[in-house]
Amino acid sequence: MKSESPTHEDLIRLFGQIEDHSAAEILALRPSLENLEEAAAYAAGESDVMGEERHPLSSIVASVYEIITRDEAQDEDRSS
Repeated sequence: MKSESPTHEDLIRLFGQIEDHSAAEILALRPSLENLEEAAAYAAGESDVMGEERHPLSSIVASVYEIITRDEAQDEDRSS
């Protein structure tokens, strides 16, 4: 069974409010929902629960993580 492609609503559910350009950039990567969930876990710092079993992020997950953290860094810079 083929899983559905993630939607903008999935991004909001996992990452909160997200800029439209960032959402489009993420969705253009064609990530699976599992990719997005993994990126969200890393962004939330939950990768620590993996301890010694931690593994490197796949290229799609790493790209999603970079987009999300880039936006968060820009938001922090604006509020300073």
